[in-house]
Amino acid sequence: MTLSRRRLMAAVPAAAVAGLSSGIAVPAFAQDNWPAKPVRLIVPFPPGGGTDILSRLIATQLAEATKWTVVPDNRAGAGGTIGIAEAARAQPTGYDLVMGQKDNMVVAPWLYKKLSYDPVKDFVAVAHVAYTPVVIVTRTESKFKTLKDVVEAAKAAPDSVTYGSPGNGTTIHLAGEIFNSTAGIKMRHVPYKGSNPAMMDVLAGNVDLMVSSLPSAIGQLKSGKLRALAVTSARRSTSMPDIPTVAEQGFGKDFDVSTWYGIFAPAGTPAAVVNRVNAEVNKLLARADVQAAIHEQGAEFQALSTEAFGTLLRTDVQKWKGIVQASGATIE
Repeated sequence: MTLSRRRLMAAVPAAAVAGLSSGIAVPAFAQDNWPAKPVRLIVPFPPGGGTDILSRLIATQLAEATKWTVVPDNRAGAGGTIGIAEAARAQPTGYDLVMGQKDNMVVAPWLYKKLSYDPVKDFVAVAHVAYTPVVIVTRTESKFKTLKDVVEAAKAAPDSVTYGSPGNGTTIHLAGEIFNSTAGIKMRHVPYKGSNPAMMDVLAGNVDLMVSSLPSAIGQLKSGKLRALAVTSARRSTSMPDIPTVAEQGFGKDFDVSTWYGIFAPAGTPAAVVNRVNAEVNKLLARADVQAAIHEQGAEFQALSTEAFGTLLRTDVQKWKGIVQASGATIE
């Protein structure tokens, strides 16, 4: 069975969100009765981007498979940190989950001078969903045909080439800055509040390039409205294997920037709930139709235990400390 994009993007009735975060005192947890009401899945980016698409895929399929009510709730802004911060403040009852990614769970702690949450202390890793390369794109009418064209233009006129991203502090933003450093150029970063606004501006020619997760850009790439110049991962994407890597084009033999997506819960969420959600999500990831839907969006599915996902989080947090500090990037 093929899962259509239209189906994945179907709106969830707003009424289903009512009462999920009303501030009313939460009764004592009863694991035998969980979930006794809708489960909110916070999506820390606007509708239409890669995080939103994958979140709605998982929410829809989880609801169908388990008969739970799972409600995606977009809380966008500040590179995804607003939605993550809201999840950190939520009651640890299992009724508030969040789709985090490397951007806001790994990079943000080292990029933002003031952050209201600690991804390791304030969250428990629940279920890894997918990982994806970052892609550098331009509109098909652009004068830039290759990555070399971009580098030559940027060297000839520093700060003249612009690139959009889903926001300051994202892995995608850092991918652009790391490419600047690797190629010895200076492109001007233009941050947006999510992938869709950035996509609209690159299609309109208001910015020269967009650095994006592959799921956010794959629809426009397949339609021919965008041209891909490179993926930033060490290997080519299996979804779009014709796109060369940055390293293949001679810019940093070890160039490798990718991102991952996974579900987190506030620290203190009962282990029974964490393990149950992990088991149900991993069942979905074992299904061929869900695998195909994730692959269709340009991502690679990957099921992990809660322990393995937690280890990935802690390892990446330490790894990206050095990367962010070397880039010199900071956000107030």
